[in-house]
Amino acid sequence: MNHAVLDAIRSRRVARALTDEPVEHDQLRTILDSARYAPHAGNRRLHRYVVVTRPSLLRAVRMVSPGMLQRPTAAIVVCVDWAQVHNYGFPPASPGPYIDVGTAAATLLLAAHSVGLGAGPVTSFSRTALATILKLPAGVRPELIISLGHAANEQPPAMRRQGRPRWEALIQWERG
Repeated sequence: MNHAVLDAIRSRRVARALTDEPVEHDQLRTILDSARYAPHAGNRRLHRYVVVTRPSLLRAVRMVSPGMLQRPTAAIVVCVDWAQVHNYGFPPASPGPYIDVGTAAATLLLAAHSVGLGAGPVTSFSRTALATILKLPAGVRPELIISLGHAANEQPPAMRRQGRPRWEALIQWERG
């Protein structure tokens, strides 16, 4: 049995410190290409991806993203085209587009790991400010940022929560 996928899942970590070495264009293309293989509700492709590599634009993104602790040399902003969501008849409170953001993010993070890059998701940012900075069309809203770069040799320690439950306590098996 081949455990390559499980090994990748188990060895991928959020990179909280990145070097200033640029991300290669081919690496970005490979990572982006992986997103099309992520599960999407009804295969509707309601997401848009914005790649940011220009240092001045990355600085502007960081200014409106308090959750972006690392200093990436590239970022992929996962957006939802809410006009398309509406055109497909999804109700405004439908969780489907957000679930698809999550599957795309997981896929992008694993793809970054597979090409030797450090990556981390960012959810704390001003959606309005980021949409303005990126000049997004009306109806397209940023929902998540994937920070990308070369992981620094030394990483800050992982955040540890006191009193967190053991993994086994989070699982419930079906009852007969």
